[in-house]
Amino acid sequence: MEKKYDFLVVGSGIAGLFYALKLVAKDPKVKIAIITKKGEANTSTNRAQGGIAAVFSKIDSFESHIKDTIICGVGLCHENVVEQIIEAGPKVIEELISYGVKFSTDEDGFNLGREGGHSEKRILHAGDLTGRKIERALLNACKNYKDNIDLYRNNIVLDLITGKTAGVEYCAGAFVFTEHERKLSSFYAPVTLLASGGLGQIYFHNTNPKIATGDGIAMAYRAGLSLGNLEFVQFHPTSLYSPGRWPFLISEAVRGEGARLLSIDGKYFMEGTHELEELAPRDIVARAVDKELKESGEEFVFLDISHKDSEFVKSRFPNIYKECLRRGFDMTQRPIPVVPAAHYSCGGVVSKINGETELPGLYVAGEVAMSGMHGANRLASNSLLEAVVMAEEASKASYYYFSNFDFSKSNVEIDNLMYSSLKYPREKVLITHDRRQLCRIMSDFAGIVRSRDRLTLALEKINRVADSIEAYYMATPATYRVVELRNMATVSKLLIQSALKRHESRGLHYLEEYPKTNDDFKKDTVLLGRLANQRK
Repeated sequence: MEKKYDFLVVGSGIAGLFYALKLVAKDPKVKIAIITKKGEANTSTNRAQGGIAAVFSKIDSFESHIKDTIICGVGLCHENVVEQIIEAGPKVIEELISYGVKFSTDEDGFNLGREGGHSEKRILHAGDLTGRKIERALLNACKNYKDNIDLYRNNIVLDLITGKTAGVEYCAGAFVFTEHERKLSSFYAPVTLLASGGLGQIYFHNTNPKIATGDGIAMAYRAGLSLGNLEFVQFHPTSLYSPGRWPFLISEAVRGEGARLLSIDGKYFMEGTHELEELAPRDIVARAVDKELKESGEEFVFLDISHKDSEFVKSRFPNIYKECLRRGFDMTQRPIPVVPAAHYSCGGVVSKINGETELPGLYVAGEVAMSGMHGANRLASNSLLEAVVMAEEASKASYYYFSNFDFSKSNVEIDNLMYSSLKYPREKVLITHDRRQLCRIMSDFAGIVRSRDRLTLALEKINRVADSIEAYYMATPATYRVVELRNMATVSKLLIQSALKRHESRGLHYLEEYPKTNDDFKKDTVLLGRLANQRK
C-alpha cells in the first residue's frame, strides 16, 4: 500500500509533535503523517520527570547556563550550538505554554528546580510529571488539526526510502509495517523527520520506554548516514531498585531538593568525591555509585530525603512518592534503594542544529540526533530543551527544502527485498533469549566502567548475534520484536566500535586502561557512513 504526504514524522515525542505543530502554523495546507510504534504517549518524553532547563531566574544568565553545559560536556560541546539552543530557551518555553503546557509556579513566577551540574535554579517542571504533561498538551494541540495531521499508532518504520535526482541521493519516505494486519506500506514524502528517541533498551538496567530500541539510529546507518559520539551513554544514578518490576526513575530533582546518597552502612559516600557532592554531573555520581556497589558487594545504595518535611516531599514529588509507596517504600520515612540505569544517549545521527543530515530530505531532532549540544555528557534537563529548539529549527529548514525541491525530476527505486520477508506468515522462533543475551553483554561489558578487553569481547559476541538476527530477519516473516532486535544488535555493534576508537576517559566514557582525558581525543567520534565515504 502506498501513502503520500508532504511531511513524514517518525516518533510522537516532544520533538515530533512540536515540529508538526510548527509546520501547520507555517502552512495550513500541509499534510503530515506521524508514525509511532505503540500508543502516541509511549515515549521517552512521557517519562521525563525532572523538567526542561531554561533561564528565567533574575540571578541566572545565558552565560551561566552555557558555561554549565560546556563544563558538563567535557570539551566536546559545539559552543555555537549550545549558545543558540540555550538562548532560544525562554522563547520556546512561551510557545509550549501557548500550546497548553502548564508549568509549576509560585509567588515569584515559575517554580524553578535545580539538578546536577547546574549552578542556579533553572529547571521548569510540572510537578514530577513534566514530560507527560508536555506530551499531553502537544497531542491535544495536534488534535485541533485533524485535516493536516494523521497519527498512525502501532506502526513500526523498517527502513528509509531513498531516491535520486541528478545523481544525488535523497530521502523519499519510509517503509512502515503493521504487525497486527501484517501490512507493509510505503509512506512517500519529500521530507522525513526522525524523532524516534534513544537506544536505552540495549542495556539490561535502563529507564527508557520499551520502544527505545535505537530504531532511528539503525535505519539511518543502513541508509548510509554518519553517526557520532555513540560511546557516550548517560547512566542515571538513581533508578529505584525493585527486582522483577519495570524500572522506575527517581528524578535528579529529588537530589536537587536535598536528598543524599548513602551506603548500606549509612555513609554519605559522595563527600570528597566532587565539590557538588550529590549534585555533581551524572557521570561522576553514577561512577561513584558503581564503585560503592563493587566495593560493598551489595546490589543497591540508598537515597535519603526522609529528613525533609513529609508534606513538602509529597507535594513536590507526588508521582514519585505514590509509585515508591506502591512498591513498598515510603520515601518520607526512610531511605529508598536505588541503582544506576542506562538513561540517555548523547550520540546519534550527525546533524546540524536545524536537523539537517547528509541525506537531503532527512532531518533529525531529539535524542536520535547528534547536534553537538551535549558533548561527552548531557547536562540535566537540557534534552527536552534541545529537542524542542531543534524541532523548531528543523521546521524552518525542512519547509524551505520542501518548497524549493523539484521532485518531478526525481526517481525512486524500491528495493524488492523489503517485501520478501513480510508476505507469508510462518511459525516464529522465540527471540527472548537473544535479546536478554544482548542486553546482558552490553551491561556487563559496555556499561559505566569499561575496558578494551571487555569491549573487544563484547563486539565479538554482538557480531554473532547481529549476523544471526539479520539472517533471520531476511528469511522469516517480520514481527515488531524481530525488527527491534535487529536494530538493537546494529546499534550495540556501532556503540562498541565507537567506544574502541576513544583511547581515553572523558565524560560518560570511562576506560580502565586510560583513566584520564587526553587532548588528542578532544574531538567527536564519527563513524562515517556510505554517503560521506562516497563524497571523499
